Amino acid sequence: MALPAEKIHYTFADYLSWDEDERIELLDGVPFMMSSPLRIHQEIAGAIFVQLYRFLEGKKCRVYQAPFSVRLFEEKKDVPEDVQTVVEPDISVICDENKLDQYGCQGAPDFVIEVLSSSTRRHDRITKYNLYQQAGVREYWIIDPDSRAVDVFLLENGMFRPYEAYGQKDIAKVNTLEGCLIELEKVFTE
Repeated sequence: MALPAEKIHYTFADYLSWDEDERIELLDGVPFMMSSPLRIHQEIAGAIFVQLYRFLEGKKCRVYQAPFSVRLFEEKKDVPEDVQTVVEPDISVICDENKLDQYGCQGAPDFVIEVLSSSTRRHDRITKYNLYQQAGVREYWIIDPDSRAVDVFLLENGMFRPYEAYGQKDIAKVNTLEGCLIELEKVFTE
């Protein structure tokens, strides 16, 4: 469904009426079209998802891969017309089952991963970084397929701080999931 040209502010209610085949994020009421990710982006996100999924089997936390709607600032009393920000992180881990509903996640996930692409590099490093920080995401990973690197940010006193940087041969520790390690050699295979 095409976005109406006369409307300048959208909500989650509008988002729910859009074509499911369109990849759109809603940031403070402004829609942003997203292009389809490259194959390498999908391989990296998929390899991490598999490791997280296996680790979380039988545990209370859940992992989701895009497309998965996250309404970062939505509260329980909100209706779709109140919600102005909806993002689709590449990977989201949610440990509070009360945040999960039929549409996705209501509030901040515990852990979010974004895999950079040429069209999202600035968006993920600045816009989403700030949104995730403001919403209270506890851990944020930015993965760069070009440099085969992972930058880890942890939330402390309401602000992200750089915590660790990993390369393609490293084993990365997920700080929000006790005992969870990601083998990056299995992620950066090309």
